[in-house]
Amino acid sequence: MINPTWLNTFCTLVEVNHFTQTAERLFMTQSGVSQHIKKLEQQVNCALLERHGKQFTLTVHGQNLYQQGSLLLKEWQFLEQQLKDDSPYSGLVKIQSPGSCGLQFYSQLLALQAKHTELNIDYRFAPNTSVEQAVANHSADIGFLTQAPILSEVTSHKIGKEALLLVTPAHIKNPTWEVLCELGFIGHPDAKHHAQLLLSENYSEFEHVDQIKRTGFSNQISLILEPVSLGFGFTVLPAHAVSAFNKPALIKAHCLANPISENIYVCHHRNRPLAKRMSTVIELIKAGVSS
Repeated sequence: MINPTWLNTFCTLVEVNHFTQTAERLFMTQSGVSQHIKKLEQQVNCALLERHGKQFTLTVHGQNLYQQGSLLLKEWQFLEQQLKDDSPYSGLVKIQSPGSCGLQFYSQLLALQAKHTELNIDYRFAPNTSVEQAVANHSADIGFLTQAPILSEVTSHKIGKEALLLVTPAHIKNPTWEVLCELGFIGHPDAKHHAQLLLSENYSEFEHVDQIKRTGFSNQISLILEPVSLGFGFTVLPAHAVSAFNKPALIKAHCLANPISENIYVCHHRNRPLAKRMSTVIELIKAGVSS
């Protein structure tokens, strides 16, 4: 059994990359830090660091131990916190989702926090792949996705769906394939996924979004439609992202022959039990999402 105190010292040293600063962070002496590393190396029977004067690099064994050990420490910290306080209406909940979900969910969660002031909502916007990775490495407690996760560490279930919309400048009345190719495509982090879902079902010419010239890109959900409103191109976005745009007169959302919706999934780490406050958040969002 690896000594958790020595493991914490080792992982902190890797993250800080400095013996003295590690000692200060852990309220130890520098020699105490060195002693912990030495004892840990003796316990696992292999070298973890290659020392170069006052500097060091990790051995292969050290890299492996840090990758697995840091996850274990997070699990232990989570378990300790959960045992101390598992109230459904207090504590920190770290959430990530694509921007379209955030526009839909964040105000609901702030209202929940206003009602239960001991609840602490940490909400971050990120693309689907980043959200899934954050859940897998414990950087997020809950993830909302618009694509089913593929990582083995992540479990999920569908909670609803949202319509995808083709959005052009306001003067475009008939968005034919030729018109779209002439306009060009405004990209965003989930643009390929959205375009594949909607355009493939409505345009026989469509194979992949790279067929269409890219005329812009934004990773800020509130800004994606700015270049569209200026006539620079078109894009595909979920309905909530379109309805939140503050210049609706400058854009047009088109109803295509084959309406398409994307699924919304909630996910969490497969090996981490949900604290009650996390279940509170999930149930609130599920109640407000259309199925």
